[in-house]
Amino acid sequence: MPFQEVVEAEGHLIDSHIMENIFDKVVEYHGRFEVEQFRIGRTNSEPSYLRLKVEAPDGHALERLLEALLELGCAPVDSGDAALREVERDRCAPEDFYSTTNHKTYVRSGPKWIEVENQRMDAMIVVGEGRAVCRRLRDLRRGDSIVVGLRGIRVIPESKERDRLEFAFMSQGISSERQVETAVRQTASLVRHAIERKLKVIAVAGPVVVHTGGVAGLSSLIRHGWVHALLSGNALGVHDVEAALMGTSLGVRLADGRQEEHGHRNHMRAINAIYRAGSARQAVESGCLRSGILYECVQAGVPFVLAGSLRDDGPLPDTITDMNAAQDAYAEQLAGAGLVICLGSMLHSIATGNMLPGWVKIVCVDINPAVATKVSDRGTGQAIGVVADVGLFLDLLSKALV
Repeated sequence: MPFQEVVEAEGHLIDSHIMENIFDKVVEYHGRFEVEQFRIGRTNSEPSYLRLKVEAPDGHALERLLEALLELGCAPVDSGDAALREVERDRCAPEDFYSTTNHKTYVRSGPKWIEVENQRMDAMIVVGEGRAVCRRLRDLRRGDSIVVGLRGIRVIPESKERDRLEFAFMSQGISSERQVETAVRQTASLVRHAIERKLKVIAVAGPVVVHTGGVAGLSSLIRHGWVHALLSGNALGVHDVEAALMGTSLGVRLADGRQEEHGHRNHMRAINAIYRAGSARQAVESGCLRSGILYECVQAGVPFVLAGSLRDDGPLPDTITDMNAAQDAYAEQLAGAGLVICLGSMLHSIATGNMLPGWVKIVCVDINPAVATKVSDRGTGQAIGVVADVGLFLDLLSKALV
C-alpha cells in the first residue's frame, strides 16, 4: 500500500471510544494502521495522544479515509494551511468544499489555528480578516473565501461526560426501561446547570404537548423562568389556543377525553379568534387569550417561533410560512443555548439538532423510541432519548423545578 499519511488525535480517546472508532474506520476503508506513538492521560483531566500511520490501496481511498478520520478528530500531522478558494457565484460553492460537522473545528492560517465560529453541521467555512465562520450554502456570496479539501482542518469531537454519577443516563442510550422520575431529576439538574452558566434553556415542542395534558407543566416552566424560548410549528399554537378558549384539542375534550359535538371545527374557531385579535400577543393584551403556552410566553416575555408547513390550517398570523425565514428565526433563538428539551416533535427536533453545535446537550422526550433514535442518527450525537409520555414528563419536571 504505497499511499500513506501520518495522522494524530488528542483528547479523551479511550473512555470516549474515539480510539477504537479510529481503528475501526481504517479497517472499514480497507486500510492498514501502525501506531507510532501513544500517550495515555494519567488523570481525569489529562488528554491522551495518538500518532498513527495509515495506509490505503490508492489515492482516492486514502482521501476518503482521511475525510472519515477527520470527523473523529484525527487530522494529518503535516497538513499545512487550510486551502481556500473564492466563491464565483452567490449560493454556489466550489465542488471540493469542506462540509462541516457539529463538532468544534479549527482551521490553520499561518502559525495560528483559528476556531470556527457559529459551529453547525452541513455548512461551509468562510475565512477572512483573521476569522473563520460557518455559513450555509444559501448564504454564500460571490467573493467569499471558503475552505476546500481536507488539509489544515482540525475537528475536536465531544468527550464522554466526566461526571458519570450525576449524568449517568446521558451515556446509556435510549431505553423504555429507564424510570421517568430518574430522567426527570437529571434533566432538572441539566436545566439548573445551564442557567447557572448563564446559558439559555430552549423548549422544542409538538402539538402532542397539548394532547397529553402537558400544557400546565410547560406553562409553569415558562412562567417561572426555566424556559427562555419556545420553538415549534403552527399546530402547537393552534391546539394550545383551542384548549385555552374551548377546552378541547382537535375537538376532543381535555377534561374527559370525549369527542365534543361539532368539535371538529374548534381549531378553525381558535385560528379565527387570533385573526380577529390580530396576533397572539394582541389576543393576550385584549383579554381574549387568558391561559395556555402562548399566553405564558407573552406574559413572561419569552420569544416563541412557529414554523409553518404545507399541511397547516390557517395558519396563525404569528406563523412564519417562509421556510428560510423560519430557519433563521430558530437559529437566532438557539444562539447561546446550553440545553434544548425536545418534546414530542420529530420534525422540529431534527431541524433544531442540525443547527446546534455538538456541545449543546439535547434531551429528546417522546413515547416512541424511534424518534430519539432518528434525531441521533441524523448526526446529532449529543441527543439523549427519554422514552416517556410527554405530558407526564412535563408535569414531573415542573414539580422538580418550580
